[in-house]
Amino acid sequence: MIPHRVKKTIADSPMKLADLIDLANLPSTLREFVGQPQISRLGCFMRVWSYIKTNNLQDPNNKNVVNCDEKLKNILLGKVKIDLAELPALVKLHFPKHPK
Repeated sequence: MIPHRVKKTIADSPMKLADLIDLANLPSTLREFVGQPQISRLGCFMRVWSYIKTNNLQDPNNKNVVNCDEKLKNILLGKVKIDLAELPALVKLHFPKHPK
């Protein structure tokens, strides 16, 4: 069951939802990380998050901070540490903008 707030967001802005779930061709660095030539922005974010959790890259003292390894640095602009709040924006940079 979808919460009312989510239903309203989807109904109010279908283009935002489309941007999240539409497949996009990936640049080479992200393609190597994800392992496929096309993926949705949401799917890519999920893969990055899964990689972070699998490799225990969250800072043990502050779970809102991710300590990037070399593979993650390649797709996150070479940053050594990132805040979890930055993650969606950094992933979004790899996806083309659609004209409105």
